Amino acid sequence: MLTLRSLLFYLGQSASLLLVLLFYPLALTLPQPRRNRFLALWARFNLWWLGVTCGLRYEVDGLEHLPTEGAAILLSKHQSAWETIAFQVIFPAQTWVLKRELLKIPIFGWGLAIASAVAIDRKAGKRALREVVEQGTDRLQRGLWVVVFPEGTRMAPGEHGTYNIGGAMLASKSGYPVVPVAHNAGEFWRRNSMLKHPGTVHVSIGPLVSTEGRKPGEINAEVEAWIEGRMLQITTLPTPEEV
Repeated sequence: MLTLRSLLFYLGQSASLLLVLLFYPLALTLPQPRRNRFLALWARFNLWWLGVTCGLRYEVDGLEHLPTEGAAILLSKHQSAWETIAFQVIFPAQTWVLKRELLKIPIFGWGLAIASAVAIDRKAGKRALREVVEQGTDRLQRGLWVVVFPEGTRMAPGEHGTYNIGGAMLASKSGYPVVPVAHNAGEFWRRNSMLKHPGTVHVSIGPLVSTEGRKPGEINAEVEAWIEGRMLQITTLPTPEEV
C-alpha cells in the first residue's frame, strides 16, 4: 500500500505540473511577488494531495517569529523535496538559490526561471558568491523572500553537513534579516526514495537573526547553532524506513 499510495501521489503531481504549464504565459504577465504566489498554487495542491494519498501532513511552531513586513532570507535544513513544496505554502512569496542546471529541466525548470530563481554555477567559487549576493539582493528588493539551503544538498536524518557561507554573505551585504528553519521531513520523504511514509513533519521557525553590521561568519555560526540544536529536539529516530 505504501508503494501504491506513493505512485498515486506522483501521478497527481505530474498531472498538475502539466496543467500549470498552460498557465505559464499568464504568470509572466504578473508582477512579482504576485507571480510567485500564483505559481505556489501548484505547491498548495501537491501538499494537500500528499496528505490525501500518503497521509503525510505537517505542523509548524514559531510562526510568531516571522517579520510582519518586508522580505527576509530563509536559511533552512535540507533533507528532502518536501520542503521545496511546503515552504511555498508556509512562508511568503519566495524564490530559491539553486544550481543553474535545474533550469534546464523541462516544465519544472521553466517554472523556476519564471519565479526568478537565483541560479548559480556552484563550481565558480568566488564568482558564485557574488552571484548569490547580487541576484539575491535584487530578489529581496523586489519583495521576494530568498530561500537558501546552507548545506547545499539534502542530508539524511541525523546528518550534519558543512554550512556554506553564501546565504550569510547575502544577509550581511544586503542587511535583510534571516529566518532559521529546522524540520524533520527526511524521516518521511527520504532523499532519492519514491516512498512517502505517513506521519507529521515538524517545522520549527527560529527567532529572527539580525544581520546589519555583522560579519557573514558570525551570522552563519548563529544560524547553524540554532538549526542543529533544534534538529536534536525534533528528530525522531529510528526513521520510518528503519522500523
